[in-house]
Amino acid sequence: MTANFTSPEIQANLLSTSGQRILALHFRHLPTDRIARKLWGLSWRSKGRPDHPPIICAGRRDNALRLVAIDEVAQTCSLKRGQGLAEARAMYPDIDVFDEDERADFALLEAIADWCDRYTPLVALDGKDGLFLDITGCTHLFGGEEAMLRDVLARLFQMGFYVRGSISSTPGLSSAISRFGPGGVITREDMSAALGALPVHALRLDEKAVASLLKLGLKRVANLMSMPRAPLARRFGAQLLMRLDQALGTNEEAISPRRPVASLSAERRLGEPIQTEEDILGMTAEIASSLKLSLENRGAGGKVFELVLFRVDGRVFRISAGASRPLRDPKRISGLFSERLNAIHDDLDAGFGFELLRLNVLQHDVFDDLQADFSGEERRETSLADFIDRVSARFGAGCIQVYQHRQSHIPERAEIFLPAIAAPERQPQCSETLQFLPRADRPLRLLRSPEPVEAFAALVPDGPPQQFRWRHVLHTVTRAEGPERIAPEWWIDDENAKERDYFRLESELGRLFWVFRLGRYGDDPPPTWRIHGVFA
Repeated sequence: MTANFTSPEIQANLLSTSGQRILALHFRHLPTDRIARKLWGLSWRSKGRPDHPPIICAGRRDNALRLVAIDEVAQTCSLKRGQGLAEARAMYPDIDVFDEDERADFALLEAIADWCDRYTPLVALDGKDGLFLDITGCTHLFGGEEAMLRDVLARLFQMGFYVRGSISSTPGLSSAISRFGPGGVITREDMSAALGALPVHALRLDEKAVASLLKLGLKRVANLMSMPRAPLARRFGAQLLMRLDQALGTNEEAISPRRPVASLSAERRLGEPIQTEEDILGMTAEIASSLKLSLENRGAGGKVFELVLFRVDGRVFRISAGASRPLRDPKRISGLFSERLNAIHDDLDAGFGFELLRLNVLQHDVFDDLQADFSGEERRETSLADFIDRVSARFGAGCIQVYQHRQSHIPERAEIFLPAIAAPERQPQCSETLQFLPRADRPLRLLRSPEPVEAFAALVPDGPPQQFRWRHVLHTVTRAEGPERIAPEWWIDDENAKERDYFRLESELGRLFWVFRLGRYGDDPPPTWRIHGVFA
């Protein structure tokens, strides 16, 4: 099955018709699940938990070792988060204690978020143990919201995670139901009732506000919903009403996707996983073919592409490739990834195969259509562009660079080097009259930045030196031309923004140097000498 969609446009249309739908996932035992997967394998939940003592993670809180994460067995043993480790050992001496590793937990949550991209490209983090998925308009691809939720939870269970999920029209309500409620799908009509049955902790308030509410006997959200709003705001602040309105949808709450949304995307779900590089490239060409029509309708071609490979066991590989010119041709797009796969061959572990491939167009540009000849081929010289694309895909974007003129009289600022694959198209000749082109009497070889020299015995205060020392070598000047004065760019805040007097110096060995004096005699601090280039 192939899916082809343009995310920004579709999202805008669907929000105006059917409204936003958010899937929230809560991984209550994420740290201990990470440890269990290492101990017993990824499918330990489906196979059954071995006879093992309770697993807990301990960390230092308030100058004491406390339980920061517990598994289900420890939870049934009346152990609680925040409990002292010494107390827990006294209750159950055989508990299996591991040090907390927040970095590993976050990396695992990021990996799960990458895996969730198979359902929607709009995936965001919900704290340290949760995810938001904006599934607006894409649930029909999975048989509806109920079927989609069952599929997500079942797959994550097979991967060894304890997870609860909920779907509603707001991020706040979905998160609250997945963390403090029974989970499931909440319709618009049932939002108030579902939220009212939850404890006040579900509103994502700070601990001080929750403690104040509980002290007054306001334990359920329904107690707050039935009270006048003005006294609540005066007593507990505006945050309480804001969280309540966000959960009910009267106050909009946006989620921030982890990754930029592709302007165009197409994918292929496979009935049988593929492993070989040839199969991957062949499937990439097929997916690129389905994108060609969408690019033509936009009058554009892709500049930066991303191939996303979803492995059977849940691991996700992302491979990016760029082009120096906008592309539509599926063969050339597939050729870019051929070079990338060769470059990362050892890092791409197909495992038991890839079950889903997605091709994203991360950046596109105007495609210059040319009239074809009688053979049906466009008369476009593509050999250089093909070479740049292939070499950049294989060795990185910075391996081939080109220069670009800038409007500056300062020599080191008059040109900049850009990766050839990212350089803009050459402008028409008429626009070059606006640029400051380098003079013919300048050296062909400039140093990356001017280097200081030690100058001796100038004939006159503003004249050239008779000798100078550069890189520990003393050079005696036999002939000199200059000075050529270059004024500083006063609109740039630079400590070296002083006048420069350039001289062309010839040494007794016949070597030609381009040297300048920075500043004037009589200034404080006194002027310094620097070398900027060497003539061929």
